[in-house]
Amino acid sequence: MRTTIRLDDDLLREAKTLAAETDQTLTSIIEDALRERLERQRHQRRIRESVQLTTFKGNGLQPGVDLDNTAELLDLMGASDEAG
Repeated sequence: MRTTIRLDDDLLREAKTLAAETDQTLTSIIEDALRERLERQRHQRRIRESVQLTTFKGNGLQPGVDLDNTAELLDLMGASDEAG
């Protein structure tokens, strides 16, 4: 199929150079790049669809716990580890 696309001048120059260096046509360089990008997109979509996050049940946020105070949170977590 024939189509017309507009490419950035520097990108086109670089693609033509690559085509010449690798003894390929400009069309094959563009096709390969497009295939690679589409495959990467399909792969990312599969990864996103297959992610399952583990959830834990609990009593929620405990009174007096300040999620913005990292030092206090670390102390609380350390205290519960030592007690358990």
